[in-house]
Order: sequence, then structure tokens, then C-alpha cells
Amino acid sequence: MKLMTCPVNGTRPISEFICGGELRPMPDPNQVDDETWADYVFHRNGAAGIKAEWWCHTPSNTWFVAERNTQIDQVLRTYLYGQEEQS
Repeated sequence: MKLMTCPVNGTRPISEFICGGELRPMPDPNQVDDETWADYVFHRNGAAGIKAEWWCHTPSNTWFVAERNTQIDQVLRTYLYGQEEQS
């Protein structure tokens, strides 16, 4: 069974989680041009490698960040958003 560690609820079966996609810095919607905004909304970096991704532990609705090597599907670490230095 594949497991993932939620920073709040501990290690749980992967079936309790959903991936919300890659964590990317959002441009300021009030200051950005249409082309840059469209690029942010519609384009993703699909190259394999280490990515920071949004994940949710669905029973508790806890959203957190997982750093994952997408080439070998290995979770390197998980942490609550804004607490990356504490992990």
C-alpha cells in the first residue's frame, strides 16, 4: 500500500489524498497583462522532475504542499503552506 504523510494527520493511505496540481507563484491579477494571465491559467510544466504540488487530505480537508519527484513518483517531504523552513 502506498502511503503519504499529511503534516497534520500523519501517515495515511494514498487513497485519502487528492492532488491539486503544481504550486506556482500567481501573478497579481490586478497588474498583469492578458497574455501573462492566460499563460498562468492554461500552461503547465509537464517535464518530469522535482515539483512542489498542492495535496489535500480529503477526510480532514487539510491542504498542504508535497515536494515530489515526478520521474520516480517519490514524495520527498510534506509541509503546510508557509512552513517550508520548519520541515
